[in-house]
Amino acid sequence: MKEVKKIVLCVVLSVFAIVKISSQTGGITTATPFLLIVPDARAGGMGDMGVATSADGFSLFHNPAKIAFSNRQILTGITYSPWLRNLTDDIFIGSGSYINRFSENAAWGADFKYFSLGQIDLTNERGESNGSINPNELVATGTYSFKLSETFAMGVSFKYIRSNLAFNGTPGNSLQPINSFAVDVSGYYQSLEENYGNFNGRYRLGFNFANIGPKVSYTPGDEDFIPTNLKLGGGFDFIMDDYNTISTTIEFTKLLVPTPQLDGSDQDKSFVEGMFSSFGDAPGGFSEELKEFTYALGAEYLYNNAFALRTGYFHESEDKGNRQYFTLGGGFKTNALNIDLSYLINASDVNNPLENSLRFSLSFDLGEIYEDY
Repeated sequence: MKEVKKIVLCVVLSVFAIVKISSQTGGITTATPFLLIVPDARAGGMGDMGVATSADGFSLFHNPAKIAFSNRQILTGITYSPWLRNLTDDIFIGSGSYINRFSENAAWGADFKYFSLGQIDLTNERGESNGSINPNELVATGTYSFKLSETFAMGVSFKYIRSNLAFNGTPGNSLQPINSFAVDVSGYYQSLEENYGNFNGRYRLGFNFANIGPKVSYTPGDEDFIPTNLKLGGGFDFIMDDYNTISTTIEFTKLLVPTPQLDGSDQDKSFVEGMFSSFGDAPGGFSEELKEFTYALGAEYLYNNAFALRTGYFHESEDKGNRQYFTLGGGFKTNALNIDLSYLINASDVNNPLENSLRFSLSFDLGEIYEDY
């Protein structure tokens, strides 16, 4: 039936486009892949990176530790990204965040992300209407970050995860909603501003162990890993003068779940065992392990702390999903208001759900101003 086909299309394509795609060469899939979707347009304009970029209103997703370096007491923001816009107009992902740096050395924050697979009309075997459903997924996050020194902070996030892809009313449906939890543990280093001759500069380093949590089950007796992953990154800010700053950043990511094995032994591991074994379980050895890392390159030009231009590139091995794309972005900033847009240009044979779509972010910087350097 047409409606059932739409159900299958939405679920399969959402999974296909976000995580490592299963293949004969050892691709990796997980449950709740929406946890990996980058929500904000600033990161989207720089190759979907953010673990080592400067703090902003959407830091909770990329690196919770960064919020202790926020330059305003309160940061809040909302995002909207259409999904599979080439096929339908009612699938989207949106998020909202709130950050409060309540002291010189500490901050807390909360974030909510919602992924809607749109309204799906159901029919019975005779083609008669059988109601409608709206499959959706969400995650609610609470974060605390604390500075251990003038230049280094660590952060921890606790997440509640719900994935409701159960198609009630469809014959033979065995999917059940998922309710689970996960933890992020992260660190962020930002050096003091130093003089390098013709310009000033500072460098940034970050890491995030994201989505550390137990296995979940869409169907009784069948458990899947959630997308626990590691992000590592570094960057440098070229502060040319009071008006011009150029920031460059590189980021590496890796799923910390087992590589599929021919004998199915990867499914017998706990999520903790899976994290540690993920660094050495690829059937192809070390060379295949390296292919399980993705990398992104990004740059941002900021003029007078008011106007930004961004570009980036994201690369994933052809054997592990083959996501490769360029990104462009821009932003406008006032004393309190930030507006950001980004656009994705696909560079591989794999369709990307964000092709031909603009991502939009709106954020506000409020309250006391902090001067960290």
